[in-house]
Amino acid sequence: MIKCSKCGTQNLLGSIYCDECGVSLENLPEKMEENNIIEQPVFQSASVTSIGIPYIAEEPPDHDTSKDEEAADAEMKGVHAKLTIERGTSIGTEFFLSANESNIGRWDADNGMFPDVDLDAHDPEAKISRRHARIFLEDEQYSIEDCGSTNGTFVNRGRRLIPGTKLILNDGDEIIVGKTFLRLKILK
Repeated sequence: MIKCSKCGTQNLLGSIYCDECGVSLENLPEKMEENNIIEQPVFQSASVTSIGIPYIAEEPPDHDTSKDEEAADAEMKGVHAKLTIERGTSIGTEFFLSANESNIGRWDADNGMFPDVDLDAHDPEAKISRRHARIFLEDEQYSIEDCGSTNGTFVNRGRRLIPGTKLILNDGDEIIVGKTFLRLKILK
């Protein structure tokens, strides 16, 4: 674990930013000693730990062609962009955008909320509002607006978006909703 020098939150090894306050955790080698972090050795093959329990290294999976097929299928269904979770509980989860207006939020059947980008299962702390943000595609230009969310929407770690005010998006932009970090990839 890496202790944040600003707020004291314990973050996972390898984290670049603090999960709580967002401050950079870079310059890790200098801070490892002061945070009493001991790097664990990386094992390339099976070995035995100091207490006699065997460690079995997992082989990296072969290239997954199902993702390539999924992207091709998505393109045929009118998908023009995708959002990929880069930080949070479900890293790598993708959401394909095919409508000109896509809602980001959490599912709530009781109140009739069924967002296009449903982050309910990926937001265990409920930091994402039911109606959190919307992404628009108008005249080949993407934009995003916050829908009055409790914890705000941020683009490229900039200032919190003012609810109802659209901000232009570009390919590769980072969108933060709650504690979930999404990356926009424009496909067309």
